[in-house]
Amino acid sequence: MNQETIRTPIPVHQFTILLSATRRGARLARLLAGEQLRSWGLPFEAAEQIVAELASNAALHGHVPGRSFRLALRLTEAATLRIEVTDARADRSPPADAQLPPADAESGRGLLLVAALSDRWGTKLGSPLCKTIWAEINLSIHM
Repeated sequence: MNQETIRTPIPVHQFTILLSATRRGARLARLLAGEQLRSWGLPFEAAEQIVAELASNAALHGHVPGRSFRLALRLTEAATLRIEVTDARADRSPPADAQLPPADAESGRGLLLVAALSDRWGTKLGSPLCKTIWAEINLSIHM
């Protein structure tokens, strides 16, 4: 896992939405992210896949009955796209480094995809009740 950037650049574009912590909410997060990035005129394939993985993890591992997860997309002047998914389970953080699961495992590869598709990613603990998994893509490199 990479260290989070210390400076907080001003966003050029920003999108935030609360979604139900369900499979349907995770699917909607991916679709909405793709549409939002298209409307900004940005490449969306890698970011859409990152959102799909993080939102799926929020619905599967971060689910608390009656609580939603939050998706946030921010594009900075430096052409960095920051993707954040905040869920309600601060007690369930992903491992510090994405590792290959056993060959016969049916899951556990999502964070490997996030690591491969992003330039940086990590976890930020919020209040005792939530955590944010974030990933950044430097679009000036990937465009």
